Amino acid sequence: MKEVTFIRRNIEKWKGTEKVVEQAANLSPDQLADAYTELTADLAFAQTHFPTSRITIYLNNLASALHNEIYRSKREKWTRVITFWTREVPQTMHDARRELLISFIIFAVSALIGAVSAANDQEFVRLIMGNQYVDMTLDNIARGEPMAVYNGSPEAPMFLGITINNIKVSFLCFAAGILTSFGTGLILLQNGIMLGSFQMFFYQHDLLWESALAVWLHGTLEIWAIIVAGAAGLALGNGWLFPGTYSRLESFRRGAKRGLKIVIGTVPVFIMAGFIEGFITRHTELPDMLRLGIILTSLAFIIFYYIYLPNRKKHGITET
Repeated sequence: MKEVTFIRRNIEKWKGTEKVVEQAANLSPDQLADAYTELTADLAFAQTHFPTSRITIYLNNLASALHNEIYRSKREKWTRVITFWTREVPQTMHDARRELLISFIIFAVSALIGAVSAANDQEFVRLIMGNQYVDMTLDNIARGEPMAVYNGSPEAPMFLGITINNIKVSFLCFAAGILTSFGTGLILLQNGIMLGSFQMFFYQHDLLWESALAVWLHGTLEIWAIIVAGAAGLALGNGWLFPGTYSRLESFRRGAKRGLKIVIGTVPVFIMAGFIEGFITRHTELPDMLRLGIILTSLAFIIFYYIYLPNRKKHGITET
C-alpha cells in the first residue's frame, strides 16, 4: 500500500484518536484500550513500510500520548465505579439509542396486541396468565381486594425474590441476542403481550385505575428496565448480524461489550423496582396522589438518566 493511500484511509480515525487523548479523563479504560490497540496496529504498519516518514513519527507521538493517558487512568481505578454509572452507561445508551427505540416499539406493539387480543377473546388472558392466576385474581376481586396478590408474601422475601427474578430475566433477554436479535425480540414480545392482556383484564372488570396505580408503582422502573435489557440484547444480536466494516467476530465482541454494560446498568433499577413492589405496592390504602407521585418520580428518573444524560455532549465520543 502506498503511503498516501494509507494516510487517506486512516486520517479520520487518527483524528478521532486525538480526541480520545483530549477527552481521556471522560472515557472508560475499555475505550482507551480499544483506541490504543488500533493505533499501535497502524504504527506497526507504518514502521514496517514507511520507517522514515513523518506519518510514522506522528503515529509514534500519538501512541505515546495515549499510552500516558492509559497509565494515568490505571491510577484512578477507584473512580471507575462512579464514572461507570455517571458516564459510561449514559454514553453507551447514546450509542445504542437505535436499539433502545426498537426495543420500546417492539414492547409497546406487543402490549397493544395483548390488550386487543384480551378484549376480543375472554380465554386469551387464561392462555397468557394461566388459569390458576386468573382464578385467584377473580377471587380477590370478589372479596374487594383486587391487588391482594401483592401482599401474599412477607416484604423482604418478596423483595429479594422479585428482584433476583427480574435480574435473571434481564440477563436472559440480553443473552438471547446470541440467537440473533430475534431471540431478544421474542422475549420482549412475550412480556409485552402479558402486560397488555393483564391491564385489559382489569379494565374489563372496571379496575383499570386501581390496577394501573398498583402495577405502574413498581412497573414504571421494572418495565422500562426490561425494555433497556432488550436494547442490550439487540445490540448483541445486531453485532452478529450486521458487522459493517468489522469482521463478524470483532463486531460481535463490540456488541457484546456494549450490551453487557447496558444490562449491568439495569441492576440498580431492578433493585429499586423490587423494593417498591415488595414494600410499597401492597399498601393499596395509600392515597392515589402519593402513588401517582412515585410513578411520576420514577418516570422523571427514566427521562433524565436514559434520555437526557445520553444526549448531552459532555460524555465523550461515541464508541467505534
